[in-house]
Amino acid sequence: MIKINTLFIAAALAFSSNVNAQLKTPQPSPTATLQQTVGLTDFEIIYSRPGAKERKVFGELVPYGEIWRTGANSSTKIKFADDVKIGGQAVPAGQYALYTIPGADKWTVIIYKGLENWGSAGYDNTQDVARFDVKPSKLGDKYETFTIDFSDLESNKANLNLMWENTKVSFSIETPTDAQVEKQIEDMMAGPSANSYFGAARYYFESGKDLDKAEIWVAKAVSMRPEAFWMSHVQAKILAKNGKKQEA
Repeated sequence: MIKINTLFIAAALAFSSNVNAQLKTPQPSPTATLQQTVGLTDFEIIYSRPGAKERKVFGELVPYGEIWRTGANSSTKIKFADDVKIGGQAVPAGQYALYTIPGADKWTVIIYKGLENWGSAGYDNTQDVARFDVKPSKLGDKYETFTIDFSDLESNKANLNLMWENTKVSFSIETPTDAQVEKQIEDMMAGPSANSYFGAARYYFESGKDLDKAEIWVAKAVSMRPEAFWMSHVQAKILAKNGKKQEA
């Protein structure tokens, strides 16, 4: 009897485990993450990739003249770390939804503030950050799966391409590489900043290294930023530890 009860409990536990387990199956439109550095600016695009599956895509599956999520499932997201120009229009650093309005001879590309929409539901044109038109081109080879990629990479620009079936749409992305490099050059030529001197002095102080050097560096930091009380506080501690209690 004990053996039967034990088998019954084991079977019940196995059944319960199978019921609670979730069956994992492939996504019909798998999610992809595209990362690319253009110049000195990092881009990330997250989108879902539907397949044509023997259907006519543009003009039927994706109607002309209507807002499209530019992929499948949730709207396509694009994120970049610096202020850029997309399609010649200025767009501040941040994360946005990428919408399009496909057409036979013209596509409208939209950079959109709202990220919470499922697809294009709830689209509100007052949330547009940039909107511009581009001309689609015909591809010789068929793209079965919707694809986004970067091409024609240069030091401060690239093209972003949308490709599906026999259609390709490209638009420019420009990054502030020249201004970023100029700023680095100016900073280097100006010499170390107050924070650089302070960081070096504090490290030497906390690590028990050469206190004479730490004293020189923290004095330079304080002279550059006399209002930074925390720098003066560390300066006093360095002087005291270096045996200069009166100065401290």
